[in-house]
Amino acid sequence: MPAKTVVFTNVRKFDGDKFRWISSGEYIQMSGRAGRRGIDERGICILMVDDKMEPSTAKMMLKGSADSLNSAFHLSYNMLLNQIRCEEGSPENLLRNSFYQFQADHAIPDLEKQAKVLEEERDSMVIEEEDSLKNYYNLLQQYKSLKKDVRDIVFSPKYCLPFLQPGRFVCIECTRGDDNSPSFSTEDHQVTWGVVIEFEKVKGVYEDDANKKPEDSNYTVNILTRCVVSKDGAGKKTLKIVPLKESGEPLVVSVPISQIIKLSSARLPMPKDLLPLQTRENMLKSTSEFLARNASGLPLDPEANMGIRSSSYQKLVRRIEALESLFDKHEISKSPLIEQKLKVLHMKQELTAKIKSIKRQMRSSTELAFKDELKARKRVLRRLGYATSDDVVELKGKVACEISSAEELTLTELIFNGVLKDVKVEEMVSLLSCFVWQEKLQDASKPREELELLFTQLQDTARRVAKVQLECKVQIDVEGFVNSFRPDIMEAVYAWAKGSKFYEIMEITPVFEGSLIRAIRRLEEVLQQLILAAKSIGETELEAKFEEAVSKIKRDIVFAASLYL
Repeated sequence: MPAKTVVFTNVRKFDGDKFRWISSGEYIQMSGRAGRRGIDERGICILMVDDKMEPSTAKMMLKGSADSLNSAFHLSYNMLLNQIRCEEGSPENLLRNSFYQFQADHAIPDLEKQAKVLEEERDSMVIEEEDSLKNYYNLLQQYKSLKKDVRDIVFSPKYCLPFLQPGRFVCIECTRGDDNSPSFSTEDHQVTWGVVIEFEKVKGVYEDDANKKPEDSNYTVNILTRCVVSKDGAGKKTLKIVPLKESGEPLVVSVPISQIIKLSSARLPMPKDLLPLQTRENMLKSTSEFLARNASGLPLDPEANMGIRSSSYQKLVRRIEALESLFDKHEISKSPLIEQKLKVLHMKQELTAKIKSIKRQMRSSTELAFKDELKARKRVLRRLGYATSDDVVELKGKVACEISSAEELTLTELIFNGVLKDVKVEEMVSLLSCFVWQEKLQDASKPREELELLFTQLQDTARRVAKVQLECKVQIDVEGFVNSFRPDIMEAVYAWAKGSKFYEIMEITPVFEGSLIRAIRRLEEVLQQLILAAKSIGETELEAKFEEAVSKIKRDIVFAASLYL
């Protein structure tokens, strides 16, 4: 699809975590499309810049270098089976001669250099009474870990939800700074106080809320507290929770339960309307007055007030008491500059951990890449009957060998379960669309009953395949794998196979025209591979069905040779 002009409607993108400026590599890739070979002397590139952009950012984007070339090699069952099937094929040799392995070997000198620099830095740190200090440091780390475990029990939904009533005073962590590597401290993080407004359940991506018990769900708590509001270059607001005495606005913020330090036994009468600024300011003023009278905040006692009687909680409390008595007796606890010494030791421990990580990376680089994954995937193929223990490809394996544009194991299982044989051509094409559609639609309508039944069969098959992989030590998220099959365009593809016009199917689904065209083209590619797969095992009836499916979807604008009609 040649283009004379490339237009960037935005120069920021969401990368799954945050909005950021596009990188120089991304700019080179996209702007490089401008200009038709043999037609245009030059291409035109237009950037629509709505946000304030610093000159340095623009220079980095337009004049920066291309992204470094890194191997994205990964093992697939299709590749494994094709290697096993070939007389001269060897998956081990393929991995040994891969670009991934070359890069891993090439990285060793740099890793050795990094390790040497870090070792020199670590050895330059000389600490008095280091052995005794290390013992004290380990006790502190254990103490912090036990306190966190206690907090996790006390503030588990099972125990704390009944006490998160509106108006209760609550102690929470202040927002931490941007420092990615905080230094060691014997003190707890800075805290502040606020007032509980309400709590709400967090909806997960894969969880079925109906089947999940309330105590097993995640919750956030809306709390009125003092905040500082700031804006970044793109105008995006960020809230920072600060102590009540500092300047800021009285705002309601949503915090996870894990950010709560303690709950007070006291509550504040709630006003009917929290919108007026003065009302919220008065509530925080009442909170400050309460703390002036009760410095501790009158916290709820986990056992007496909250009724926590679990043996694990009592065991942790006893261990904390034992550690506290050890601190008092420890010889180094009275040493001058103990805090500074612990910070230096903490830096030394972190450097040691980094050195160990680099050396582990060096060891894995000298070994064959993907060695463990290769063994695990071979186990999966044997368990599901695609290959024998002597690496002989069986009938199922021959089919999977031909499928490279879709998830080969699940699709092969559907073929051998007779699912594709027993349904109409249009229904089969609709089901296969779930293998090629990757995008997530928020407001996609459910497919009709017969299509939904087919999709349920697909999900059951995918779950079984994923569980076998997990049992064979292949790293996989079972629910994530099952949810990667999306039913969003089943209705649209069904209508297209039935002979509907393109504008008619666009009314059925909210997806972009280009996305749907790309999906149907990929679907035709999968069908062509299935034709070869059916031919390889002598399934003439299934082969004819796949060919009929191709003839039904390969038409009109979807398969036009060019968009310049």
